[in-house]
Amino acid sequence: MTEQTQQDPRSKHRSEEMPAHEDIGQPGLTSETEPSPDHGEKTWVGHGRLEGRKTLITGGDSGIGRAVAIAFAREGADVAINYLPEEQEDAESTAALIREAGRQAFLYPQDILEPGAAEHLVSDALADLGGLDVLILNAAYQKARTGIDETDIDEVKKVFDTNLVAHIAFAKAAVPHLQPGASIIVTTSIQAVGPKPPLFDYAMTKAAQVAFIESIAAELAEMGIRVNGVAPGPIWTPLIPATGFGEEAVEQFGQDTPLGRPGQPAELAGAYVYLASEEASYVSGSVIPVTGGKGF
Repeated sequence: MTEQTQQDPRSKHRSEEMPAHEDIGQPGLTSETEPSPDHGEKTWVGHGRLEGRKTLITGGDSGIGRAVAIAFAREGADVAINYLPEEQEDAESTAALIREAGRQAFLYPQDILEPGAAEHLVSDALADLGGLDVLILNAAYQKARTGIDETDIDEVKKVFDTNLVAHIAFAKAAVPHLQPGASIIVTTSIQAVGPKPPLFDYAMTKAAQVAFIESIAAELAEMGIRVNGVAPGPIWTPLIPATGFGEEAVEQFGQDTPLGRPGQPAELAGAYVYLASEEASYVSGSVIPVTGGKGF
């Protein structure tokens, strides 16, 4: 890296201060998120590292999922993305960026909590993409809790069903169709090892995801399928102002990291590209932390 291309990680992407942000409500849209997250639209340059890879991303319309979709397309992958129907606007924008890279984009608006959703979406991806090489389990749900005594159990079930049960369903549906060299990548979180009380149920699912990664990596190794994860720290996505943290908490978001700022979705994409590429052929059962210096 030359002096001209090197950047100070403390100030890269950084605004002078994060503005107070009202709760935009679930699921959160990019157009309602200020400042707008950086997904690498103007910066990611591909080098053919994923040429021909057929990829399905859950939660691929915005935030981390969009950044990964852009990077994968520019690295040569065709990409199918799943998202909630109310996120169609974001999904269309992401698909346009995939197609601008000269790759195929397929859009699957469906709530993954619906019965049979995982099986249906995997089947569609296999048909549209002509196979499946990379499954990225990125869709997630979180909501700030005011206290254990006030927590709605149905809300907890939604967190567990979205972040855990759906992941198992997607893996179950996809594995019989994956060939040696394929990979599954799970978006876990620093909350897995540093849980915060307002997100206790979300943190529980993220810790469980690490166990999921390690256990199925061991199981699928004999099939030549790699399973890994990426653990984001505080990343500025539409999910953050949609979580119900309160304006002051959003204003201070990410300021407690050693690098002193929240990360941007674009800063995560490289970890996913690496894990899906041939460069990571001996990497399985691992989690890459992208946390701004926070320990994992």
